[in-house]
Amino acid sequence: MDKGKTIGQLLDEARKASGAPALAGHDIMDLARFDENTRHMLVFDVLSHDSPMGFKGERMRLFLSDEGHKKALASEGRGEIKIINHARVQSGNLHYDHKDRTL
Repeated sequence: MDKGKTIGQLLDEARKASGAPALAGHDIMDLARFDENTRHMLVFDVLSHDSPMGFKGERMRLFLSDEGHKKALASEGRGEIKIINHARVQSGNLHYDHKDRTL
């Protein structure tokens, strides 16, 4: 491990080396991940200018409460976003729905 680098910096370097695109929204180590009300992490594509989250064409990551997750599901139902990945969040730990789809 490189001395003097944070976990966030190491994760960003690994993302760049893998060729994965940067995501808009919350960083993987965002403080929202560790909030006591955070229960969900979503990665989604913004499909519409009408989306209340992000701008059309962006891929976003957000850490959400149960209420925020319900709103995101409603937004997907209206065709404004397409959810790519979901993880349950428990005490900052991510529990992905599909182990083969982690980003």
